[in-house]
Amino acid sequence: MNILAIDIGTQTGWARSSRAGTVASGSESFAPRRMEAAGQRWLKFRAFLNEQRVAGGEIHAVYYEDVKQHAGTLAAHVYGGFLACLEMWCAANNVPLRPVGVGQVKKHWTGKGNADKAAMCETARVLGFRPKDNNEADALAILSLAKHLEGVTAPVAEAA
Repeated sequence: MNILAIDIGTQTGWARSSRAGTVASGSESFAPRRMEAAGQRWLKFRAFLNEQRVAGGEIHAVYYEDVKQHAGTLAAHVYGGFLACLEMWCAANNVPLRPVGVGQVKKHWTGKGNADKAAMCETARVLGFRPKDNNEADALAILSLAKHLEGVTAPVAEAA
């Protein structure tokens, strides 16, 4: 089963598993650039999702971290924009979209529902991954939980 796990945000972490059990992951910035139209980040995010489908083959499910509290109004608006784009892309491509709670992801990955960023990154390293930031580590954790929920074996570390 090909699963795409996403920690959505301006700095989006992603992890993708293949039927063979290998994992590719990374972290992409969708920060607006000077002189770009406001909608460019959403167009880039959609292009990123299409690239994931091409790179990984058919995607059977997308899991994302369902954040309920945000640091501020702008963060909430940006998250909502990314979520709307993700929902639209999944609907257009007939891909099931499955939310997982922040605490659920952290507890599955570290054993603590309130684990900090350092603990998430450390668990990823212990499992053989080399996340470039906490967003990638979070995506790897979401993927691990997704595979558990889908009844798929544990991920195998592979460089992106």
